[in-house]
This record gives sequence, structure tokens and C-alpha cells, in this order.
Amino acid sequence: MAQQHLIVIGGGITGVTSAYALAQQGHRVTLIEKNRYAGMETSYANGGQLSASNAEVWTHPSTLIKGIKWMLKNDAPLLMNPKPSWHKLSWMAEFVANIPKYRDNTIATTRLAIDARQHLFAWAQAEGIDFDLKREGILHIYRDKAGFDHAGEVSKLLAAGGLPRRAVTPDEMRAIEPTLHGDFYGGYFTESDSTGDIHKFTHGLGQACERMGVRFLTGETVQSVSSDGQVARVVLASGDTVQADAVVVCAGVRSRALAAQLGDRLNVYPVKGYSITVMLNDEQSQAAAPQVSLLDDETKLVTSRLGADRFRVAGTAEFNGYNLDIRADRIRPLVNWVNECFPGVSTRRVEPWAGLRPMMPDMLPRVGSGRLPNVFYNTGHGHLGWTLSAITAHQLAGHVAQWQAQRRHTRLVVPAPAH
Repeated sequence: MAQQHLIVIGGGITGVTSAYALAQQGHRVTLIEKNRYAGMETSYANGGQLSASNAEVWTHPSTLIKGIKWMLKNDAPLLMNPKPSWHKLSWMAEFVANIPKYRDNTIATTRLAIDARQHLFAWAQAEGIDFDLKREGILHIYRDKAGFDHAGEVSKLLAAGGLPRRAVTPDEMRAIEPTLHGDFYGGYFTESDSTGDIHKFTHGLGQACERMGVRFLTGETVQSVSSDGQVARVVLASGDTVQADAVVVCAGVRSRALAAQLGDRLNVYPVKGYSITVMLNDEQSQAAAPQVSLLDDETKLVTSRLGADRFRVAGTAEFNGYNLDIRADRIRPLVNWVNECFPGVSTRRVEPWAGLRPMMPDMLPRVGSGRLPNVFYNTGHGHLGWTLSAITAHQLAGHVAQWQAQRRHTRLVVPAPAH
């Protein structure tokens, strides 16, 4: 039986990795992306961490307490717009309902993050992709005993998922990253974690996809998507229609609306995050910026060093609907953090950015088939899209292979003759 033709909707990190994994299987793939290039939205300027050590899901009671406490504080790490909507309320209700699954989901996410590494690194090496990979580990920093003690409990869950990380003293923290300034209670260091530029990787893997025969329809907005279980159809805003044997929805925060058209409920909520890219234009700034990736638990900020002349700082979570406004009062804390922790770094030239994380209430991505057999999803990765992308693409390819085998079996079954 011939390989299948699949449409992938979305050209972010999950869409491009999905297209690559499917093309590796020999399928014919058409990828539809509304921007001119791949990786131009949430996969453009994230925190850069490939962080199994950040696999702790947010469905912990402390998240609710902090959210309420910070609700009226504009520069808070977690900001909730109090204006109600049915989408937000239903998502929050399901989030609370998943609190009892906090432990199991954290362990499951850790395992996924570890498994993702082998695929992502192998693909980058096979395709010769330079994405400023830095395998220097990730250092979690804590300013008080309460945060440090909670991290100790999280470390037990990470260990259950197969990830070792070790507690470090303030002196050991300074040895690991000598440029870091400030008073800290302690930290946790995960040597096996790494960082890289998600946009450069997505772009490079997209080029590899094209070499493998993947057809890219860029600058095309999806008007509607439908399937009868045998044929999938995507109508574009340009008026053109693309038909295929199956469709894969990798559309980030827009996956919810597309899933509804296909008869599936996918409660993805857009959780906005911000980042700044500090341009290290002088030797002093380059020397004063960290080489090791950091996660500051109190401020919920992460960092990555991207090559010699860029320093990325990202974080915060804003529940404010489909809103991409870059707010000065949300960017300012990121710049202030750099000034305080790395005073030798010049922040004269800083590029701000905002992106919408596609987040499910249980904090786990949705990978697999929908109600109809030829409809698939790979979306809802939340704050770990970059970290989990390679393993979920690999899993998706497995679901498609299973569907193809069932489809082949159905076609081979010949009705018995009537007696």
C-alpha cells in the first residue's frame, strides 16, 4: 500500500518536527503555515531551555494561592485578567480538577523530556543544524528555604521519572556560574539539560523537510478544516482547497477552534509569556553574561546564552486571552532582573517579545488521533513545547503508522461469498 498524504496545520516547532518525523516514514506531507516562514510565533523567541528539570506541572495548590495573591500586581510572574470568559472558567475548573494528578503528570512529563533528547540531537546532527546548542546544564536558583525545600520534593518526582539533579550550596552555585550576583539560599543543578535557539532549529529542520519533499504552503491561513473519516479537506483563505488522506493539527493556541470543526474538544488556553533578547555588543557584556542556563524560581524567569552575542531571558504567565500586546510593565521586570543579577551586562539594546503558550488544563500535550480515524493532534505542550517537541513528533508518527496499518488491513479484508 502506498504511503499516505498528510496535511500538517502549523509551522511552529511541533508542526515542523511532526512533518519531519512523518517524512522520515516516507509519507507525502503538505505543511500549511500562515506566516511567511516557519517558527515565527511562539517558536520564535522563547526561553531556549531544553529542560527536563522544568517538567514539574503547574497543577499544584501553591499555583492557585500565588495566582490570587498576584492578581492585582501588574509585574507579577503570574497574572490573571479577572475578566471572566467561558473558555477561561472551563479551563480553570479542569486545571483544579487535575491537582490530584500533579505527581503522576510531573513524572510522566519528565520521562517524555528525557526521551525527547535523543531524537532532537540526532535530527540536528543528521541535518547539520546549527542552533546555538549549549550543553552546560541548567541551574535552578532559590532565594529562601521554602523554595529550596519545595525543589527538594520536586527532585524526588524528577528522579522517579529518571532525571538526576543535585542540590548545590551558594558557593557551588558561584563555581558553576561565576557571573551570577545576589544572595541565594541554594540551588539545584541538572547537568544533562541544555539550551538552544528554537527559531534557528525550527528553520533548519524546515529546510531539511523541504529537502525530503515536504511541500510548504506559507503565507496561507486556514479558513476551515473537515474530514469524512477517509479524506481530509482544508480550505484556505485564498480560496484553494487541499485534500489528503489525513490531517494533523499542530496549530498551537488555534488548535482548539480547528478541533471543534473536526468534532473534537481540545481545551487549549493561550498563556502569554514574555522574553527579552539582550544584545551583547561589547566584550564586557559578553564576559559578564552567564554561560550556564538559569531558572530563578521566585521570579519564574529562565535564561539561555545563545552564541557569543545574545542573552535570552524569558518567563511570566499571563492569562489574558488571545492577546499579543507587548506590555512595558511586563518587560521591565525582565530588564531589571538582568541589571540586578548581571550588573556587568549592558541592557542598552534589548529586543522584547511575547508569545502564546498552548496549554492544556492537565499540562500534558495532546498527541494521537481524534474522533475520526484520519484526524491527528500534536499540540497543547504549554511551557515545554521546545523540550518535548521531538518525542511527541516521534509518538505522532507511531499513531499514524498504526492508523495506516489498520487502513491497509481494512482494504485487504475481502467479504466471504454468500452461500
